[in-house]
Amino acid sequence: MINPLYSFAGTLVGVLVGLTGVGGGSLMTPLLVLLFGFHPATAVGTDLLYASATKTVGTLVHGRHGTVDWRVVRRLATGSVPAALVTLAALWLFNWQGEAMGKVITGALGVALIATAISVFFRKTIVARLSPLLVGANADRLDQITIVLGVVLGVMVSLTSVGAGALGMTALLVLYPKVPVARLVGSDIAHAVPLTLIAGIGHLAMGSVDLWLLASLLLGSIPGIILGSMLAARIHEHILVPILAITLALVGIRLLA
Repeated sequence: MINPLYSFAGTLVGVLVGLTGVGGGSLMTPLLVLLFGFHPATAVGTDLLYASATKTVGTLVHGRHGTVDWRVVRRLATGSVPAALVTLAALWLFNWQGEAMGKVITGALGVALIATAISVFFRKTIVARLSPLLVGANADRLDQITIVLGVVLGVMVSLTSVGAGALGMTALLVLYPKVPVARLVGSDIAHAVPLTLIAGIGHLAMGSVDLWLLASLLLGSIPGIILGSMLAARIHEHILVPILAITLALVGIRLLA
């Protein structure tokens, strides 16, 4: 049945997603594990389908406004989709329900959250330092690096549901500094749709998805995202970003402890 408590959690995460643009997995998955006590694989699998639904809406909006670079999306998916399938196969073979795999997922989630916190807080510095290293790189070289990025995201997202948002966006800003930011944002969101959908369906097939939890989260998150988006213009990012980054880092450390 629909659980109002989970819907309320979905609303809170939705507000934060709307305010910051950080992927819901960075916020929802650790919340499900630490606060509600779900098995890490169930939290990841449920969040992946939750993300695929919300990202689809975002992709439709960006697609209508022409802010999706489908070439970048295809390059990312070329690496991420096969990587996701391999990761799902590994989870199935090594018994995702077991305690050992639960610890692996929790540890990977902690690392991903700390990396996300660094990416959120130091994004401008990271982009400024790394972008010059790729000046003069030809199209083939960028294609190869983007595919490798897709592989990394495919593994991370399938294992932790984290990475396709803040980490993927920071990497795209480094690789494509001349592409408008709005177009990269749209491309990042559009790439997340097939990745989270395939990974989510894989988790569903393994039984690591709670459908009532999914419904509860979606019921709360949609109005939360709308509210957060409306409030975003009124809250200065210099206040919000450090708080978000510190929170993600602390949660990541807690998961690793």
